[in-house]
Amino acid sequence: MKSYIPNFLTLLNVLSGCIATVFAVFNHLEWAALFVFIGIFFDFFDGLAARALNVQSEVGVQLDSLADVITSGLVPGIFMYQLLNMAERGGWNLGFGHDIELSVMPFLGFVITLASAYRLAKFNVDENQVSSFVGLPTPANTLLIISLPLILMYHNNEVLNGIILNPWFLIGLTILSAYLLNSPIELFALKFKNWSFKDNGIRYLFLIGSLIMLLTLKFLAIPIIILAYILMSLIDGGGRAA
Repeated sequence: MKSYIPNFLTLLNVLSGCIATVFAVFNHLEWAALFVFIGIFFDFFDGLAARALNVQSEVGVQLDSLADVITSGLVPGIFMYQLLNMAERGGWNLGFGHDIELSVMPFLGFVITLASAYRLAKFNVDENQVSSFVGLPTPANTLLIISLPLILMYHNNEVLNGIILNPWFLIGLTILSAYLLNSPIELFALKFKNWSFKDNGIRYLFLIGSLIMLLTLKFLAIPIIILAYILMSLIDGGGRAA
């Protein structure tokens, strides 16, 4: 019976991603972001449960990536579509009308979905990404993308709004996101083999720093945290801290 627990948690990630997709399509990005956070929560704990119960399986590995294609692949692609659509129309709009004239540019957001799917496929056949990652993990990339409309909603700063709703910024971020997902950069994983500071110093520093930034900067902290994650990994050498 216990062998089904991790897969059940993964299926909850799938469900969260499906709900987030519906909200994102109708441009209710705040609710969509909430269910992405819930999905990433289940994504973290399904692997933890599998290791704790010693019930890792090939089915679980494949199911986990299929879930991530939805929650951390399709959904951020829709978020970027909506942001590009807003940028093209010159403003922030919480509603998604039925009389929308489709244009090509917003569909560039789905480059993130394609890059995420490709990364997940590579991850499934790469046996070396155990204690570290090669390229930005899809959940981290998703948090970066979904933070943008949350910054618009909760910070409402004219300078930030102008940057985020600049179509060239969004296109550039889409290209950068696709590159980071499949880049050769080695990044440390938040997996603790023991609790000693000597072996996990970079992880403790990252988690403590992230918590402080979230408490002080709120959603604006998320892009900074992702940038700090990449820079700390480059400085540490990614795998050396594992």
